Amino acid sequence: MNTKKTENVFRNRHYRLVFFGALVSEIGALLYSFAVSFYILKISGNNAFLQGLYLALCSVAMLVFTPVGGVLGDRFNKAKIMYICDFCKGANIILATVLMLLFPGADAHIVILFALGITGNIISGIFNPAAGALLPQIVEPDQLQQGNSYFTIKSAVESILGVVLAGILYAALPVHTLFFIVGAGFVASGVSEMFIRCPHTPPAGRLTLKTAVRDMGDGLRYLKTQKAILALLGSIIFINFFFAPITGNFIPYFIRTDLAGASSYLLDSVLTPELWSSVISVCVGIGSLLGAAVLSGRKQAEKCGHTVAVRLCITAAIVITLAFGYWLQVDRGNSLNAFLVIFCAGSFLTGVLLSAINIPVSTAIMRIVDKDKLSKVNSITSVSSQGMIPIASVIAGAVLQSFGSTVLLFICALGFTATAVMLLINKPVREL
Repeated sequence: MNTKKTENVFRNRHYRLVFFGALVSEIGALLYSFAVSFYILKISGNNAFLQGLYLALCSVAMLVFTPVGGVLGDRFNKAKIMYICDFCKGANIILATVLMLLFPGADAHIVILFALGITGNIISGIFNPAAGALLPQIVEPDQLQQGNSYFTIKSAVESILGVVLAGILYAALPVHTLFFIVGAGFVASGVSEMFIRCPHTPPAGRLTLKTAVRDMGDGLRYLKTQKAILALLGSIIFINFFFAPITGNFIPYFIRTDLAGASSYLLDSVLTPELWSSVISVCVGIGSLLGAAVLSGRKQAEKCGHTVAVRLCITAAIVITLAFGYWLQVDRGNSLNAFLVIFCAGSFLTGVLLSAINIPVSTAIMRIVDKDKLSKVNSITSVSSQGMIPIASVIAGAVLQSFGSTVLLFICALGFTATAVMLLINKPVREL
């Protein structure tokens, strides 16, 4: 494969359709998740535990149905699964929007949002394994890192523009109007995905409960032969457990309590507290964009395990700095503005590191795993890596409600650091 072909993955029509379809739907998902996080806190009187419970139930729904998605993704056409799921997501959100208009009470809205979150994540559990396994079907093997890098750049642009847009729209529009826009975005994404063509050979035999369970078992047995991937997954379970509460629980709570409750804060004349959440996400996005842009022009490395472990240890140092910064400057001091600056700088560096970690790992898995097992392996890795997040969300909500942000941040920092160090000294990971 020559260099020129590798540098022009966008010449592939099906890659473009996947890319731009994902761009539309993921911006919609960003708008939705941004609005829901703040809206639940708003109508519940800043009830952090209720917000944590919402995040946990949504995560459980996705985890339960992700193995189902893995089986379906290897048995049916992946592109077809994607557009059917996006149509279902759009219809689900539009229906919920209508119900919120018909039942305007706060309690009714909480019930509707919980139901919408659970059903939406059931659909995502079916969607994600197929979407994650589609790229090797439509691009050449030596284009995988470049293709993954462009997807990371897309996600970074979404976090830069999408979250800013979310903050503006959340402040300017009624929440049901914002939800309707999101629903329409998923429908538009589904239309784009209808034109994707990818090779598919259906496996022999009908899909039954027995064959579905057998297929899940096949995925597990196959993964057991990949010791390096298993070792990495074991560490990522705990990495996510200690990192997810920072983004899912701490940031919305910090915005609604410390920032919104302050008499003044940095750039308060132009930025609402919710828009500061967008600024933090933009910093992550710019960092991710930079990291992905660098990797998109680099040759795929044969092994990445040790390098990934080192980068996770650097990320742990940033989390520790964040915890001490909040304790010294916000909890014990009166330097909210200084903490905002540190938080933004740390978010930028974290974004760079996330690209430098996620892209090589995703590329290595796509290169190593057999294509006819990739959806099942993706579903297993997703369930494994996300499996502890529901528990983390509930515990983090309870910790925030009872002990505050400082305790939560130090627990996350210590746990993240210990896990990163254990990964660094793990020998099988060096083989990935």
